[in-house]
Amino acid sequence: MKVGIVGAGMVGSSAGYALAVMGTVSSVVLVDRNAELAIAQAEDIAHAVPFMSSCVVEAGEYDQLAGASVVILAAGVSQKPGETRLALLERNAAVFRDVVGNVLRVAPDAILLIASNPVDIMTQITVRLSGLPAARVIGSGTILDTARFRSLLGRHLGISPQSVHAYVLGEHGDSEVLAWSNARAGSLSLAGFAAQVGSAITADVRARIDDGVRNAAYKIIKGKGATYYGIGAGLARIVKAIAQDQQEVLTVSMVNREIEGVADVALSIPRVIGAKGIVTDLFPDLDAEESAALHRSAALLKETVEAVSL
Repeated sequence: MKVGIVGAGMVGSSAGYALAVMGTVSSVVLVDRNAELAIAQAEDIAHAVPFMSSCVVEAGEYDQLAGASVVILAAGVSQKPGETRLALLERNAAVFRDVVGNVLRVAPDAILLIASNPVDIMTQITVRLSGLPAARVIGSGTILDTARFRSLLGRHLGISPQSVHAYVLGEHGDSEVLAWSNARAGSLSLAGFAAQVGSAITADVRARIDDGVRNAAYKIIKGKGATYYGIGAGLARIVKAIAQDQQEVLTVSMVNREIEGVADVALSIPRVIGAKGIVTDLFPDLDAEESAALHRSAALLKETVEAVSL
């Protein structure tokens, strides 16, 4: 399977690297308005391939995306000093108008995978710009937040995060919702597992894990300026689910008809991902506090996207 990546910065190149070393896809094409950057990233990734897989990695123009089954959109502009979030969104919408048009001109059947932040808003903007069915425009959403949640729970319980089943819902951002009420470890409830291994989930533990998930990006950005390895791997994981038609359950963002009483808004809940994109939604059982928090997250996203001029 051929995958295109538009935007060869740290997120786009990290996704390209993860795809190449995983060996899930046959080829990756990097496109960037800075052609020298795209070439340099492609060459660097290609030099790692002989150690790990046989994926072909190259740089190109939009025409080289012809035949791509998935195109990752990791392009965008940085916030200027003093610029409002809404002004930044409108500039990014203008960038996406050009990018989406060029991608669909040569790869009209591709699934679009959105990585640019704020990812939920950009996912909804992409649906509006492209006219594609919502199931073919997938935002990376809270896939990384969910990984952070599972990692911290696994660390506390002393087990692999792959044995933890817990989800972060709503916005990929400050209003995200950690769904504690339906988290499980192995086949047990979180509380039941914690009791058996002597690692109780106290209020202090919950607060520490919540802070670790919710503020992880701020801590990483403070230390090194940006986050990219985690989301790069998350994007590669979504592509793998599509490439292998895995029917995998992942927390990704999509425009929903209605979530907690809020209509036509993009946010994350668990969804089944296969070769055609999003196959179905899986709305989890939530307690009253979590439902209210998810409603607030949806309402905030709805208010923001409605203010963006297209």
